[in-house]
Amino acid sequence: MRLAHGGAVFWRRACFHCYARPSDGGLHLATFILIHGAWHGGWCWERLAPLLGAEGHQVLAPDLPGMEAEPRRVGSDPLGECADFVADLASSAKAPVILVGHSLAGLTISEAAERAPDSISRLVYLTAFLLQSGQTLSDIASRHPEVGPQPAIRPADDPARLALDLEQARPIFYNRMTEEDAGAAARRLKPQPAAAFSTPIKITAERFGRVPRAYIEATDDQAISLDMQREMQAALPCDPVITLESDHSPFYSAAQELARALLGLA
Repeated sequence: MRLAHGGAVFWRRACFHCYARPSDGGLHLATFILIHGAWHGGWCWERLAPLLGAEGHQVLAPDLPGMEAEPRRVGSDPLGECADFVADLASSAKAPVILVGHSLAGLTISEAAERAPDSISRLVYLTAFLLQSGQTLSDIASRHPEVGPQPAIRPADDPARLALDLEQARPIFYNRMTEEDAGAAARRLKPQPAAAFSTPIKITAERFGRVPRAYIEATDDQAISLDMQREMQAALPCDPVITLESDHSPFYSAAQELARALLGLA
């Protein structure tokens, strides 16, 4: 797998990219762990991660289990597998750990915090699903049929996964990107394990609830509308809330602005 900016590849049940500024004897600042959403991989952080690494932070951008370059099969609970993987990664990373989840990965980082609350300094929901215990992503999405990727979803060759019509997906995920960049990103999307959309999240106030959380909302998101984002924030308040003029993919369309927002949370 090709990496930019001198990154290295490590393996721990899945592949991830590691970005860091070359050592100059300075102090370690924070470890950002960037968790991608549905149909994506760790590649989607390729513009953002070097900006954080250039400020002295370590940045890990994993391919979640089942979403590798050559995806392996996952079991009946892909959300649980991903949460286990992320919790393990956070527990072994150098503190302080800032765990960022995009879109579907809001569920992943919530469950990772339930598993390893003492290993995470802050959760950051990047235009992400922020659910209460017992809810599923489908519960929230079904209340807002006017937005989201549903028109682009297609059956995959693997019946346990869902694919996308790439042409229909582009204006939903990448509506503030150039045609060239949107097309390049869309061609890298992979079928997503379907069970993640219908698995209830399991979190408690005693564990997940004690980890500070921030929300970065996107004003022009065609996958998770601003109304949806604010509805979820009202149910589970975050502090701070940062607003970006962005589509669903600010790691591409507003990478500089997103980097400044995350650096301000470190």
